[in-house]
Amino acid sequence: MSFSNDGLVHPRYHRIAMVCDFFYPRLGGVENHIWSLAHTLLRLGHKVVVITHAYNCPADEFLYDDGRIRRRKSKRSGVRYLPGGLKVYYCPFLPMTDEDCLPTFTITLPLMRWIFIREGIEIVHSHQATSTLANEAVTYAAELGLASVYTDHSLFGFDDIASIILNRVLKVTMSTVGAVICVSHTCHDNFILRAKTPPSIVHVIPNAVDPTKFTPDPSKRDSNRVTVVVVSRLVYRKGVDLLVGIIPPICKAFPMVDFLIGGDGNKKLSLEEMVERERLQDRVELLGFVPHMSVRDVLVRGHVFLNCSLTESFCIAILEAASAGLVVVSTNVGGVPEVLPPDMIHLADPDVDSLVMGLSKAISGKNERVDPFEIHQRVKDMYSWDRVAKETVQVYDKVSRKSRLSFLQRLARYKTVGGIAGYVVCILAITLHFVALLVEWWQPRHLIDVVPDICHKRNEEKSSS
Repeated sequence: MSFSNDGLVHPRYHRIAMVCDFFYPRLGGVENHIWSLAHTLLRLGHKVVVITHAYNCPADEFLYDDGRIRRRKSKRSGVRYLPGGLKVYYCPFLPMTDEDCLPTFTITLPLMRWIFIREGIEIVHSHQATSTLANEAVTYAAELGLASVYTDHSLFGFDDIASIILNRVLKVTMSTVGAVICVSHTCHDNFILRAKTPPSIVHVIPNAVDPTKFTPDPSKRDSNRVTVVVVSRLVYRKGVDLLVGIIPPICKAFPMVDFLIGGDGNKKLSLEEMVERERLQDRVELLGFVPHMSVRDVLVRGHVFLNCSLTESFCIAILEAASAGLVVVSTNVGGVPEVLPPDMIHLADPDVDSLVMGLSKAISGKNERVDPFEIHQRVKDMYSWDRVAKETVQVYDKVSRKSRLSFLQRLARYKTVGGIAGYVVCILAITLHFVALLVEWWQPRHLIDVVPDICHKRNEEKSSS
């Protein structure tokens, strides 16, 4: 909030840069979260831009004048405006595996600094621990005197080598962060243990769903059959191996049950082999990749939604399915028990026998009176992106009022990483500081054109009227 000359309290509007390797055209929970939160913040009058790396889009079919259909690949790079006025910078950074950028430490600084200055960014909001751009952006924000916020979307362990390295990197980058947002209480506890961050700056703001895009339509269901819907990335973490073990016994026990599976991934071959081996071609339909705009059309064809994830911080897919009026069966992992009340979800241990039992209960209870529109209304009352955005703005207000850390204060915090690692991080921080000075000399701030804030002008006009 801010006070004007008329003595009235007016909301404070922020300029925010959402930074993450994972964004459209890639689809997933993190991408959907950034998209929905950014659009809601835009509606509230804040300025939001998204910074990610360039993407090679899947080949699309085009009908040419000669009547022939050809497939053509396209690259999403440069500055794009997405529906709703969301501005996205697709930067020419080199991605590695799983669309994650190659760690460069300082190579991305000149371009990201240029964007921050050009857009007048005040708050850098990074997402996801596994995103290289997100971690680098938090470090750059501290060096450039900008406020920073980080949102953690996933749970990670403590005993495997990948988690150990990731946790150490996260501890370094979170040393200078202004505030942290976790999407569930389980994620909150997991993050504090991994990053050793003071609990006072860690907030819990659950995900949400747009209920207007996931409305029930019972007329799309087959009244003579029971359809179990699965929509997820077909990868190990999503429990595809469990799904492969569940489908045959369920189909054997319930002749009227069919499976509808949407999604793609490296585990799709396992499902296809199981379908061939068990001769279930007429009972299991594999849809392949499903665009997010078509997910609702897939969900409303089913009666039961099945989630087999081995780890989940907060599963948006469960909310979307419940909003579409489906009965939900899920593994009892991570933050899943926090998503829906016990009477709206069947929880099972992450093993085949427990999931078969839980799914069998949901199928047997299908004939009970379950009003999909009542389920939809309950989800609508519990979750909304407006609430998420307003709580996020409160976090923005707090970090924007905090004093920025000096160079020596940052070094003191980096040193707390511990032992030899602390001194190594301090050397890297000193290197980054000199690189930032070099970039400032090479690309002076006053020579960078600043984009006018159209949304802020509208807000001033509303306030004056």
